[in-house]
Amino acid sequence: MITLSVCPGGILMLLIVGLGNPGSQYTNTRHNVGFSAIFKLAQKTGISSTKTKFRAIIGKGSIAEERVILAQPLTYMNNSGEAVKQIVNYYNISREKIIIISDDLDLPLGKIRIKEKGSAGGHNGLKSIFNYLGTQNIPRIRIGIDFPPERYSSIEYVLGHFSEEEKEIIDNTLDGIYLIIEEIIKNGYQSAMNKFN
Repeated sequence: MITLSVCPGGILMLLIVGLGNPGSQYTNTRHNVGFSAIFKLAQKTGISSTKTKFRAIIGKGSIAEERVILAQPLTYMNNSGEAVKQIVNYYNISREKIIIISDDLDLPLGKIRIKEKGSAGGHNGLKSIFNYLGTQNIPRIRIGIDFPPERYSSIEYVLGHFSEEEKEIIDNTLDGIYLIIEEIIKNGYQSAMNKFN
């Protein structure tokens, strides 16, 4: 079970950030699975994630009877920390009460890896957040997008779109993100790692 931060007004709050790039050209690309996860969470919970504030699209609501903020930074991937720091500072959210959702080239397609801390693993969005917040001890959920075939550069690959077959696998993974967040809130990270890693 996790203890949530108290934001202005005394409301308990957990910040869930999905990483990606803004703009229609990046919609449903491999690098934007964090954005897609937030979209799925908003659908599942009925949270309206349409308000633009702190250089991010944000929405407030509840998951497992706990108050949450869903956020999609609009600063582009490499500067994600700028938006996250603004949200964290305004709501006075402690670092362990943040969950970052991002893509991962080193995991098989659709595979989930939950971690409470650790390095950015080469992910520029995570690097930016760690730099802005001054710590790597930030929980994250990484979603596998698989390593690029030899014919692709890493940049070309992550900014490319999923095939229909790949999209089906990713959609199934994203449908399960709500259950992961719910498990984290109710029973803690270790339990979630045991169940979903």
